[in-house]
Amino acid sequence: MGTWDIGHFDNDTAADFSGTLDEAALEEREGLVRRVLSVAADTGAEDYLDCDEAVEAVAAAALVAAQCPGGEPVTTSYGPDEPLPTFAADLRPLAVEALDRVVADESELAELWDETEESEAWRRGIKDLRAVLAPEPEPATEALFDL
Repeated sequence: MGTWDIGHFDNDTAADFSGTLDEAALEEREGLVRRVLSVAADTGAEDYLDCDEAVEAVAAAALVAAQCPGGEPVTTSYGPDEPLPTFAADLRPLAVEALDRVVADESELAELWDETEESEAWRRGIKDLRAVLAPEPEPATEALFDL
């Protein structure tokens, strides 16, 4: 895998995934994102998650997160050039499951990043994506009234 930085699209596999999305018809793009996320999420905890599958899942999760409140738009030249549909809300928890699998012990991508000096920064990027996809609820504040 050719990787040039820690960004979600800063590698050959993610850039190729973007190209696949661009080549697909608009109505097929959500299905491609769903398939990539499902492959990663459905990999059992004991099963080894292949690097390419993990990289595609991170890129797909970044595209879903970009449409969430607080999400960062994908502006890199390695991301998709063609418009994406508004993704169904059920892709958010699927993206979270996929990201959890990407950083698990049996993930080739996590192992490869853990061998570098950039491991913490890469993991922080995944954590930030996850936080956008599944934000922690605000603590409820109760109004106190004198009765």
